[in-house]
Amino acid sequence: MRQNNKMKGKILKIRELGDPIIRKVAKDVSLVQIKSKKFQKFTKDLIATCSAKDGVGIAAPQVDDKMWQSKRVFIVWSRPGKRYKKVPEMEPLVIINPKIISSSKKILKDWEGCLSIPGIRGLVPRYASVEVEFLDIFGEKVFAKFSGFLARIFQHEFDHLNGVVFIDRADLKNIMTESEFNKKMKIKK
Repeated sequence: MRQNNKMKGKILKIRELGDPIIRKVAKDVSLVQIKSKKFQKFTKDLIATCSAKDGVGIAAPQVDDKMWQSKRVFIVWSRPGKRYKKVPEMEPLVIINPKIISSSKKILKDWEGCLSIPGIRGLVPRYASVEVEFLDIFGEKVFAKFSGFLARIFQHEFDHLNGVVFIDRADLKNIMTESEFNKKMKIKK
């Protein structure tokens, strides 16, 4: 999957739970929009924001950008960091107008956090793998299969495009603060 990494982005403000955009269903990005310099710049801003916040993914509805705030685009960027220690490493991947074509029968529960819900973690059930279709940064159709942690990121960000956040999928008994999560997992800051 080709990516366009020539421009550097700026760090955008993160929208938090309670902001109405977080609960809004995002709209498709047109091919004309994808090819525009403004959209290309926005994807760089998403990547820069994800990097600065030590995220492994971020969706357009999560950032304060009036032009693109409710569009169907997100970044998947798995790499070890402060928030996720032992995860696969990959280059940032821009996902536009995604669809989940099929999913595994197997469901796995694991802990998730979210840049839009700071300080909270929850145990969330997700499909172990998903087959997906999306447009890349050049507007070309891509078919891919994600499994494990990458499938989890994809589903988490895909939910953001539909106004859903991880705590909607977690059992309320399995939600805790980040500091308690760190104690439980014996993670030192």
